[in-house]
Amino acid sequence: METLTDGVITLVRWRPEHRDAQVAAVVGSLDHLAAWMPWAIDGYDQAKGEEFLARAVSQWESGEEYNYAIFSPDGELAGSCGLMLRGDGWEIGYWLAQSQTGKGYVTRASALLVELAWKLDAPHVVIKHDSENVRSGAVPARLGFSKVGEEKAEGVIPSACSGVNVVWRLDRPA
Repeated sequence: METLTDGVITLVRWRPEHRDAQVAAVVGSLDHLAAWMPWAIDGYDQAKGEEFLARAVSQWESGEEYNYAIFSPDGELAGSCGLMLRGDGWEIGYWLAQSQTGKGYVTRASALLVELAWKLDAPHVVIKHDSENVRSGAVPARLGFSKVGEEKAEGVIPSACSGVNVVWRLDRPA
């Protein structure tokens, strides 16, 4: 469970020793990420990286979230994804470094997380994205999720966002 792969990408549980690579990936794509991710709006630094990784370790141990670094076929850190407990189901979240977009890595990572959710006996998996983020919305569509509604986003709304999240759901196969 700490490492997942489909033979192309590899997901590795985030650990404190990933800090420098994680911070470099975020800082190198800050404009791209800040348009969609509230946590990137005010910049990113070593302290924020350490905070994220400490939280990732704690949430992993509690079973609340399983956060992974996404590594490309050549071993480069491509981004991050996570499976987060939400009520009786799980939610998938993700981001990629700008240089890694358009290669299918998030779709592959999300498929691996769906498999993990079924191993955790999840009755369903949800993916949410801002209605303006068309590329992010293509991921659940490719994986067979059904669009089940929209909801108002909470908190800070990044510049490219509409403030309306599209909600997709995939129910556990019978």
